[in-house]
Amino acid sequence: MKTNPAAGNTKGIRSKVCLSICVWALGLLFISGCSHLSGPATPQARSEKDRWANAHLFGRNADLPFSFIYDGKDSQALLSTWTKTSEVRKLDPARTEHTITWLDSKTGLSIRCVSVTYSDYAALEWTVYLKNTGTANTPMLEKIQSLDTSFHQEASDFVLNGIKGDWTVAESFQPYQVALGPGAVKKFTPSQHLGKSTSGPDGWPYWNLLLPEGRLLIAVGWPGQWAASFIRDSGNSLRVVAGQDSTRLYLKPGEEIRTPLTAFLFTENKDLVASQNLWRRWYIAHNMPRVNGKTQEAITQIQVDGGEDDIARVQKFLDAGIHPDLCWRDAGAGGKTWYPSDMQPWKGEWEWLNTGTWEIDPRKFPKGFRPFSDWAHQHGMQFLLWFEPERVGSMETWLGRNHPEWVLPCNAQGGILNLGDPAALDWLINHIDGMIKSQRLDWYREDMNGEGPMPGWRKNDAPDRQGILENFYVQGHLKFWDEIVRRNPGLRIDSCASGGRRNDLETMRRAVPLTRSDFQFPDMKGVVEAAQAHTYGLSFWLPFYGNGCYFYDPYSYRSSYMPLFGMGGLDSATVEAQKKAYRECRKVGPLMLGDYYPLTDYSLALDQWIAWQFDRPEQGDGVVQAFRRAQAEASTMTFRLRGLDPAAQYQLTDFDVTGSTKASGKQLMSEGLTVQLPKAPGAVVISYRVAK
Repeated sequence: MKTNPAAGNTKGIRSKVCLSICVWALGLLFISGCSHLSGPATPQARSEKDRWANAHLFGRNADLPFSFIYDGKDSQALLSTWTKTSEVRKLDPARTEHTITWLDSKTGLSIRCVSVTYSDYAALEWTVYLKNTGTANTPMLEKIQSLDTSFHQEASDFVLNGIKGDWTVAESFQPYQVALGPGAVKKFTPSQHLGKSTSGPDGWPYWNLLLPEGRLLIAVGWPGQWAASFIRDSGNSLRVVAGQDSTRLYLKPGEEIRTPLTAFLFTENKDLVASQNLWRRWYIAHNMPRVNGKTQEAITQIQVDGGEDDIARVQKFLDAGIHPDLCWRDAGAGGKTWYPSDMQPWKGEWEWLNTGTWEIDPRKFPKGFRPFSDWAHQHGMQFLLWFEPERVGSMETWLGRNHPEWVLPCNAQGGILNLGDPAALDWLINHIDGMIKSQRLDWYREDMNGEGPMPGWRKNDAPDRQGILENFYVQGHLKFWDEIVRRNPGLRIDSCASGGRRNDLETMRRAVPLTRSDFQFPDMKGVVEAAQAHTYGLSFWLPFYGNGCYFYDPYSYRSSYMPLFGMGGLDSATVEAQKKAYRECRKVGPLMLGDYYPLTDYSLALDQWIAWQFDRPEQGDGVVQAFRRAQAEASTMTFRLRGLDPAAQYQLTDFDVTGSTKASGKQLMSEGLTVQLPKAPGAVVISYRVAK
């Protein structure tokens, strides 16, 4: 297993004198580096998407891309005998929705496949809904798979690329490559069966599959416990299966469940990095949530207490010339929660785990957050408030005392709020909506800690209804988010689940991850190099993410530049460092939403360099970030850039050097950009733009 075949390899090249080292291992990737990536699908990719869609969705004898067992019989054979109807409607100029419905007249089971095809990208997606329209319970439904299809090739192995999920370690988001030779099986599912969709080394539900005709990027959207398998037979076929992890259930009259969302993006380009940049562009164009028609821009933040007496502290940032976009009130800011938290079982620093009473504690905030949020808005800042409504930490909380019937028990202390219960869901929607309005919240930050929801689902499912609670819960959770945004059109949602553990595609269509990982704090060994590695890996799939930075030397804080950036408290010892860091990240953050090019191999080793480039060809600008780690002997590296216009002249600005230099796009891509860092560890940031 390799780390990232798309990046260069500097291991083994050493010198104690000033050298110029070219990273040649990117190989053929640079041959295509002169051409800009285009948003619209190429004719070849569009043709492959259409061919696949007709063969598996729309054709008369389509080999359907989903499956299930019903009353002991395979779905493919069953559906061919059921009544079938179809509808098509245009959602917008780029998207067309296709709905195909099959009905079993005998039992009343309705199967509805809703798919969407895209015209500007070679992309399509589908979700399957299963509903009992009859008057009696259905027979047993089992092994419901949202994705079940096969691919074939003659000459070579299938190759699978992806990254790991997050589990609060330095290795979170590490890239991998797996060759799927004859007989190979690779399985994926979120770790520890917590129900957190992007948790653990095999928990990232996004893949890049190399096929004879190009690459296929696959995503499974399910904010719960999913499972996927890539199964190679002894010949030339690869079967790909994915769905909710466990389903064995019947449906009562009127009940409806759904499968995870499955999304495909086709490209004929076999270049791994080029295909990932196509994904980033499609992701921004059609997946990132929008407010007033715009996706989330790069922003900066500071942590606040949120009380009226906190205004003076935040004013010090403004007086220092640091003007954050976002004032972020988290769970236990300043050592105190904002909700009543003095009930059992958690005490002291862990009091914030006593969730379940979602009212502002009048002893701590007699006027609520409104004085602070009003002041923040007057000064051009937004206000974010942390919630964790799913977890009822104790039955001594308001939810535990007043509505124990809404709580799915997980342990002796508490459980999870059953979002599949219409009454519980209705209460949560109305209550949080009321707080958003009364406190004038711009951001709703949702966390999910502890064991996660999975124990509550599994422990409370009946033996013949396995998976039903999870399915209803996931539907309710997504409905909750959709409804609070509908009622509050300017609201943005931040997705957190002990860090970056619930960032599947369904979630990312509604939220952005302001905390990509909880592996970010100074007491964690190797956290600075981990920050570099997290940016390296996660940037393949998510253009927007954030984390905190609690270091005040340039090597460390530059390692944490992200589209969402923020540092610790302001004092005389850190004010100059923070002013510089916030100023620099204002320039770097927007560029990180462009195309992404790794310039070295992925590594956590202290004797290595790590570097990458972000490029916005339409704007003619970009940035290179390079880091010489503490034990790296080479003091100079040369990186050949990508995506530039070979005929253009570029003005380059090193953030540590007064003035600028010029070089042609052709020179930067063929001869490279030389970077010198005499001291280790060290970091360099070089921005560029087309010279006028």
